[in-house]
Amino acid sequence: MRLLVTGGAGFIGSNLIQHIIDQAEIEALVNLDCLTYAGSLENLQAVAQHSKYIFEKVDLRDRPAVMAVFKKHSITHVLHLAAESHVDRSITSPDDFIQTNIVGTFNLLEAARALWADDFSGKRFHHVSTDEVYGSLGATGFFTESTAYAPNSPYSASKASSDFLVRAACRTYGLPVVTTNCSNNYGPHQFPEKFIPVIIQNAIARRPIPVYGDGLQVRDWLYVRDHAEALWQVLTRGRLGETYLIGGHNEWKNLRVAELICDTIDELVPNPPGSSRKLISFVKDRPGHDRRYAIDASKIKHELGWRPAHDFQKGLRETVEWYMANQDWVKQILNREPRQGAA
Repeated sequence: MRLLVTGGAGFIGSNLIQHIIDQAEIEALVNLDCLTYAGSLENLQAVAQHSKYIFEKVDLRDRPAVMAVFKKHSITHVLHLAAESHVDRSITSPDDFIQTNIVGTFNLLEAARALWADDFSGKRFHHVSTDEVYGSLGATGFFTESTAYAPNSPYSASKASSDFLVRAACRTYGLPVVTTNCSNNYGPHQFPEKFIPVIIQNAIARRPIPVYGDGLQVRDWLYVRDHAEALWQVLTRGRLGETYLIGGHNEWKNLRVAELICDTIDELVPNPPGSSRKLISFVKDRPGHDRRYAIDASKIKHELGWRPAHDFQKGLRETVEWYMANQDWVKQILNREPRQGAA
């Protein structure tokens, strides 16, 4: 396997690379990343000198450059994670999402199709997507692989479009693809504009913690290393042409997650200056804010034997501890690009 990971310097990508690089099947692991604000080679120091690891600074929007990477490294497998992913940014700057998530995915598919055309056997293109393409759930029910798409933000619409391009490449050209749609990830190295890092950083700094609306939106939380293992299982064992939903079986209201983080920080900080919960501040809700996400991950469990290994509250505590111990990393990232949005 000569594996191309796109977006490998980002949050999920860097955790994935560290998780799988020692797998015996992998001969070479090529990390393709253009190092936008959310990507940092600091995330990959642990594998930078690994004999299998290769870094290529390439923008997916540059099709000739993507083609050149495929040819240069004789790529046989793709794990496509690169994407603009923050909903708030998609509301203020949707063009970046259209170009990267849709055009970038198309360029990658075209490279795979052109360079694998003589023989698709032994090749695989794994497209990584989000549960946000399905829109918002009511108080009950779960997303499944047959749920109709109903994206509500420029971000989720761009990801839905990329999902359909991957499906079309499979059905029209026979490209050997698999797709996964995951729930909200959390864990080390997540860019500090995301929900959980925002709460952690504001609580540490004793700044107001902005929570959208009433804070009762529900998300299904997935520890990033659990996600990495699921991606590897689907890449290597998933049925071609199929979609697999990956969820953490961890439904939590946003406000309750904020409270758990505040309580954890108060436990870890010696003599905290009052309850961190008092920092929680409700702000105007995000436009088109989906109310609830929840995934039925029974397909990947029954077919591939995967299930999340991390208890949410334990994983959340480990995440808080990581951010508290890595404030230099946070400051470096934020000095390069300020965060946007509320929790």
